[in-house]
Amino acid sequence: MAFLRRRWTPEAAEEWTKEDWLAAILASLSYIFLAVGLALSLLLMWKGYLLFLLGIFFALAMYYVVDPKLKVMSSEYEAKQRKYISEVEKAQRWEE
Repeated sequence: MAFLRRRWTPEAAEEWTKEDWLAAILASLSYIFLAVGLALSLLLMWKGYLLFLLGIFFALAMYYVVDPKLKVMSSEYEAKQRKYISEVEKAQRWEE
């Protein structure tokens, strides 16, 4: 069994899981490292470049962790939205 879950059902994607916690931690780390790294890079300090690259790595890792879950939630939302729009269009046609 893999450490990170890559396949989700819409119902399972709604739950708060370890992937969400990991994504929240990675998001915080990426923001901190990007901000500090950019500031130090603008001062032409070599540590800044390293921290900035580390921030990019954490941002990509966050994307890798949370993207499958967000895609499932997005597709479910789009299906609900299509159904709602068709119901609204039916109601508008009836009024005309």
